Amino acid sequence: MLRDSWVGVVDAAADLLLGGRCAGCGRSGRVLCPACADALPVGAVPAWPDPVPPGLATPFAAGEYAGVVRDLLLGHKERRLLGLRDPLARLLVQAVRAALADQPPGPVVLVPVPSRRGTARARGHDPTLRITTRAARLLRRSGADVAVAPVLRSRTGVLDQAGLDAAARAVNLAGSMHCPAAGLRALAARRTRARVVVCDDVVTTGATLREAQRALEAVGLEVVAVAAVAATRRRIPANGPPALSSPWATD
Repeated sequence: MLRDSWVGVVDAAADLLLGGRCAGCGRSGRVLCPACADALPVGAVPAWPDPVPPGLATPFAAGEYAGVVRDLLLGHKERRLLGLRDPLARLLVQAVRAALADQPPGPVVLVPVPSRRGTARARGHDPTLRITTRAARLLRRSGADVAVAPVLRSRTGVLDQAGLDAAARAVNLAGSMHCPAAGLRALAARRTRARVVVCDDVVTTGATLREAQRALEAVGLEVVAVAAVAATRRRIPANGPPALSSPWATD
């Protein structure tokens, strides 16, 4: 906890001394100005992609992948603005809480979607793991029994998803993730029974999330829900769950 506070202080000082700008509006000063912080969404909702990958656990997202939320995610991921970790983690916390609202109480394991091999090394950090780890710490501070288990790994041969439609993404990702035995043994030593929530930064077509869910279920881990910081604006399918909707849906 003290280390997290010190990292936050260092990030804030660097932003000021090095002439940092708000990732949302570009204003000089903090990496996230008070006005943009106040504009962040509160709460989370189901965010179904269209089409829905068969069997996908209910995905929840805190906001639309647009505006300030999009700027924060890109700044943290691509520009390595590490001071954005905390506000993004708070958004993920909202999604996790919404995902578990109808679940019985008990221990929870957050499993971050892994980066493609080499991507985290090229960026200098693993943004989804960083945000998920911080979200778990925030949840534990509120009394929840939450752990992070980065048990998923990506196999080689996966193409860059940019520009691929939903069908192409599903084909590209089929069988692309697995759970090494060492990670599963470590998880079993910490949690014998727990609800598993897959965590990611953005819900797009749902193909990545469905592949993560498949890999976990292949080794006997039941995924109860998906939680993400944001979701792209996608129309809710007519044959989708009628009780679930998104404020970002379009006609």
